[in-house]
Amino acid sequence: MTALLVAENVSKRFSPRITLGDRIAGALGAKVDRRAVHAVSEVSLGVPQGRTLGLVGESGCGKSTLGRMLAGILPPSEGRVTLRGEAPMQGRHKVTTRIQTVFQDPYASLNPRLRIGETIAEGPVAHGLVTREGAPAMVAEWLARVGLDPAFATRFPHQFSGGQRQRVAIARALAMQPDVLVCDEPVASLDVSIQAQILNLFLDLRQALGLTCLFISHDLSVVRHVSDRVAIMYLGRIVESGEAARVYAAPRHPYTQGLLASVPKLVLDSNTGLDFRPIAGELPSPLSPPPGCAFHPRCPRATEVCRVERPPLTPREDGTLVACHHA
Repeated sequence: MTALLVAENVSKRFSPRITLGDRIAGALGAKVDRRAVHAVSEVSLGVPQGRTLGLVGESGCGKSTLGRMLAGILPPSEGRVTLRGEAPMQGRHKVTTRIQTVFQDPYASLNPRLRIGETIAEGPVAHGLVTREGAPAMVAEWLARVGLDPAFATRFPHQFSGGQRQRVAIARALAMQPDVLVCDEPVASLDVSIQAQILNLFLDLRQALGLTCLFISHDLSVVRHVSDRVAIMYLGRIVESGEAARVYAAPRHPYTQGLLASVPKLVLDSNTGLDFRPIAGELPSPLSPPPGCAFHPRCPRATEVCRVERPPLTPREDGTLVACHHA
């Protein structure tokens, strides 16, 4: 299976910005925390051509940062990202035309001063994918493909609902004819019924266009619905990955098992009424990640080796990759 978009041992650290308040506090003898945030640490993964890789994890685990590095929006602090064997960060034109992103908030991702027809046509015209004369027909085609009336091209974003705005955002991204589509929590801000409509639209477009996608979400049921492969992320690292059906049917890492056990199920239990078992504890701070396996403070199977030695992401006999001493 050929990986179209590849991350090789990428890491991202954010150094703290020293503000005037920090300088004043330091001058007065107060202690100012200047530790770097380790958002992503030594991640390697590939997005297979024509398939969808789902990236799952709790809020704050580094999913969006990794997605932005894969999209060429952020440069990695270490490692490299390649598209078809080339480094996409080498040229801005390559990044903006070959990898497109659908962001979480459709209210913030669209320019409120542009009519949606202008929004969809702006990129393709700027990069020579369509002439100004041909732009209206192209806009009408993409609006129809995402389930909107082509006559809506003259309207402004504030005249649309959240679900309609996200359809516009999808049309804008696909109008650039990208090799890879990065979807960063694209349905998280929408009502459940609208989420289903957008996900079904995404599946239809993926099948019709043969899209290669990275789908980022904290919602395991959403990722299960749209993904061929899945990668589970915890505190900046991938802890399990593989074919979605295998990972969901028989998760091996305790964190993956905990995530799946935490999803509410309408299966009555004789004692509790619902089988709902959330993961204990809180996500540690990326300012000071735990030594050894980062999950060990919350893991029911943790032993001494987990506290001192970080497990590598190791291939298993079923084709999955797992970073656990006891899986």
